Amino acid sequence: MLGRAKSFFSKTFDAIIPVFATILVLFIGLFVLSALGKDPVAAYKALFDGAFGSQRAIIQTIIKATPLLLVGIGICIAFRGGVTNIGGEGQIIVGALASAAVALYVPIESRAVMLPLCLIASMLAGALWGGIPGFLKARMGVNEILTTVMMNSIAVYLSNFLLRGPMIDPKEIEMGTRAAQTALMPETTWLTRLAPPTQLNTGTILAVVLAFVAFVLLWQTTIGYRIRAVGYNPDASRYAGIKVPVYQVLALVLSGAYAGLAGGIEVFGVQHRVLENISASYGFNGIVTALFGNLHPIGTIPAAFLFGGLMVGGNKMQRTVQVHSAFIDTMLGLIVLFVVGAKIISVSRSKRRARNG
Repeated sequence: MLGRAKSFFSKTFDAIIPVFATILVLFIGLFVLSALGKDPVAAYKALFDGAFGSQRAIIQTIIKATPLLLVGIGICIAFRGGVTNIGGEGQIIVGALASAAVALYVPIESRAVMLPLCLIASMLAGALWGGIPGFLKARMGVNEILTTVMMNSIAVYLSNFLLRGPMIDPKEIEMGTRAAQTALMPETTWLTRLAPPTQLNTGTILAVVLAFVAFVLLWQTTIGYRIRAVGYNPDASRYAGIKVPVYQVLALVLSGAYAGLAGGIEVFGVQHRVLENISASYGFNGIVTALFGNLHPIGTIPAAFLFGGLMVGGNKMQRTVQVHSAFIDTMLGLIVLFVVGAKIISVSRSKRRARNG
């Protein structure tokens, strides 16, 4: 009975950490805004109105939340497998490029065939981009944090080359502007809009469904059990006969696939072309989203909605009270700092209680 009570308390504590972290950061923000000579009440009102104050604001928040959710789910899978994926930015980029290449250069007119093919291409490209660091870690012991970050840079340079060369919009060449972007995707590949004329599309529904798929995979299947076992204790897993390197690679492959799909949905649901800044820092903000969601696929859903709102509301706050956009980035960073710090304290206390019996 006592053990169950402690377990319940621990889970409850983990669940409310992000909430307290957000409240604390907003409280700190009051003093920061005052120090900057801004009206904190007006700033926070603009932040809330910009994120949730109208139907249009909520729709924009959901649009921003969709790629955050997909990247965040991928981060959760990687973490559960005992590996760290910092390469979401690069995986989004290659996912967007691969899906756009299929849409532009594969001569298939059927929407029922082309759209799934494009999204699958985005997932495969992201999976490859995540699998390379996984392979290097499994075979050579290379730190995946370093390799995933470096893969981001490679993806950026690859994007710059393709968008200014082989994949550039022919109209940009004709006009002489040479903007780094692809041609508009065929309308047969566009995701269905849920609330025309807004950009809200079925990609959001797909992202939520895939969050539950990730939950089922991790907690209801043998593969998911082995991924989590490897993440919890690789030595014990190896002793039990689990091939640790295989499941570490698999965790990064799946993580990359989710991020790559975020790139595909951004192309076919929102932008309808690949732009130079297609990733829009979703790869890094997705890490924050996953941490706020307690590194659980289902918990990442409300976390993505919240951080999508912060991104949208931050723009209005910047326009209304002339607060620099870096203020929102600082708030996100502080939330991560507090969440991770509280988690470390919680784990340390649990280990100390275990040692003391």
